[in-house]
Amino acid sequence: MSTLDELVGKYIADVKDMEDNPDIDLLRKIAESMGPSIHNRDASLVSSSDKEEWKTIRKNFLVGKLGLEDSDELNRAINQVLEKYGKSNRNKYRVVVYYLLTKHYNKEQLFK
Repeated sequence: MSTLDELVGKYIADVKDMEDNPDIDLLRKIAESMGPSIHNRDASLVSSSDKEEWKTIRKNFLVGKLGLEDSDELNRAINQVLEKYGKSNRNKYRVVVYYLLTKHYNKEQLFK
């Protein structure tokens, strides 16, 4: 099994705590789109209390990747996703956060 497969297995386990039938293909596509950063511990995790982290998610993923218009609504969506994931959960995988945001905005087709 490749390290990508191992990581996707971890992502699936986290998503299964929030959804009954996770879209495994979408999780894998998002992980693949992130390249080697998923293998770097710091880059692969999201700190929900770090506002700079929120700016990165907002600018690089929501606006840059999903093509959304930059607005305060994006922060509300990030907050909802982080609440769903569990703010007390110290190990929030970036791939899972991006997956949840992608589903929140119904942008799955961008990864197909």
